[in-house]
Amino acid sequence: MKALNKETAPKVQRPERIIQFGEGNFLRAFVDWIIYNMNQKTDFNSSVVVVQPIDKGMVDMLNAQDDLYHVNLQGLDKGESVNSLTMIDVISRALNPYSQNDEFMKLAEQPEMRFVISNTTEAGIAFDPACKLTDAPASSYPGKLTQLLYHRFKTFNGDKSKGLIIFPCELIFLNGHKLKETIYQYIELWQLGNEFKTWFEEACGVYATLVDRIVPGFPRKDIAAIKEKLQYDDNLVVQAEIFHLWVIEAPREVAKEFPADKAGLNVLFVPSEEPYHERKVTLLNGPHTVLSPVAYLSGVNIVRDACQHPVIGQYIHKVMFDELMETLNLPKDELKKFAEDVLERFNNPFVDHAVTSIMLNSFPKFQTRDLPGLKTYLQRKGELPKGLVLGLAAIITYYKGGVREDGAEITPNDAPEIMQLLKDLWATGDNRKVAEGVLAAQNLIWGEHGDLNAIPGLTDMVVSFLDSIQEKGMLETVKGIL
Repeated sequence: MKALNKETAPKVQRPERIIQFGEGNFLRAFVDWIIYNMNQKTDFNSSVVVVQPIDKGMVDMLNAQDDLYHVNLQGLDKGESVNSLTMIDVISRALNPYSQNDEFMKLAEQPEMRFVISNTTEAGIAFDPACKLTDAPASSYPGKLTQLLYHRFKTFNGDKSKGLIIFPCELIFLNGHKLKETIYQYIELWQLGNEFKTWFEEACGVYATLVDRIVPGFPRKDIAAIKEKLQYDDNLVVQAEIFHLWVIEAPREVAKEFPADKAGLNVLFVPSEEPYHERKVTLLNGPHTVLSPVAYLSGVNIVRDACQHPVIGQYIHKVMFDELMETLNLPKDELKKFAEDVLERFNNPFVDHAVTSIMLNSFPKFQTRDLPGLKTYLQRKGELPKGLVLGLAAIITYYKGGVREDGAEITPNDAPEIMQLLKDLWATGDNRKVAEGVLAAQNLIWGEHGDLNAIPGLTDMVVSFLDSIQEKGMLETVKGIL
């Protein structure tokens, strides 16, 4: 078996036009895979310089393979099972700014540089007032980026044609707006002056994006078979699902420079990211949150098995298509297509997604993902969505703990004060007190939504579902609403 490097595998040299903050699985299986496809199918002709955003990282591993690695896509594509391997050759080099700060700063001096892409985790886009302009480098990602932009501004004497297009991929709603705000904070803290601020505003664009692809990462259990198939000793294989979506809130001229759509990729340039964010949270995360307790308390442990179950599968379909979809404002055919894609993803034969892994912090998840839909549905239809309310009753029941009928443990996990509240309420032995107590927990769970007992009919419906789950079991209760 061969080592994987540019001596043993083909690697095309292309102009370095993209700086990428982050070297983890997600960026390599999503952004770099997209750039690979753009290079193959359009005249994009660009390579990526990876910058390690924190002191400890993987750039040495990447450089040891001359920045070559394979992406293993697995899943269903229009019902057909796919399991592909593609060698990604778009990264030209990888830098650690903590030990190679001069090389990092010199990236700003390269005239062809045009894009900055990042995924530094949700905590990465944060303002740290301890950062100084003279730090080598600044500790925060926005601090490093501001250092780089300022150096570029000075190198090219404020030339407006040398601005950068910036796409953050961190999982924060309106991530671009947050990053831009943080850069302004550094401009002020470091007193970089109005000329630089104007250049940043007029020459650079920081655009909000929404990314969507499940990336399980390094395929530990399959790696021996994958290496055998490749005949390369690749220690950076990254596994991902086939589905991908990148929504970028930017004008059409940006799309012309980043021609992902011409490569047949699911990359959308839109005036507002918000409806797509709402669609993902509502039609992907929303069903996950309620199907998990319903499935687990019915004796089903894996998301795929829940979708294929004769009763739970119908329940998932009802929640997605009949309830949550009715609360969104995008065109119906677009929503239907997205929901069908989500079901195909839930049915991925290669991923055993345990429903218990989705159950962590279920109450806050229900509050952000399902409660807005419940209220909108009631407003639009004049009645409560039974599937969503049953999902809430299932969460409340799951948080009682104990064991399932088959003896499997029920081990809820949430903030200690929420766990204590549920323990105290269940100790009363009164389902109405349990329902009223949970729905009244404004400060602990529901926040600005207030006391949910005020929602007409909700308390009574939750109580009736709690009674039914205890008397008949979860599966019979689900049958009652189908």
